[in-house]
Amino acid sequence: MFTQELSPIFTEIARYPASFLGGFASGVLRLNLAQDPVKSWLDKQVGISITSTTVVKNRPASGPQPINID
Repeated sequence: MFTQELSPIFTEIARYPASFLGGFASGVLRLNLAQDPVKSWLDKQVGISITSTTVVKNRPASGPQPINID
């Protein structure tokens, strides 16, 4: 039962080991992909720039927002 739930994760790891390890390392080291030196290194490797819109900013939870329906 437990192995069936984790099998999609293991298949993705087997398909793309370099991507998984890179993402895992950046998560463990808490690297921000939109700041130098990581940003400049990614620009050289991939050839596209990562904009700040792809990075999720840490915002305090403000709770439910009221809406008006006319």
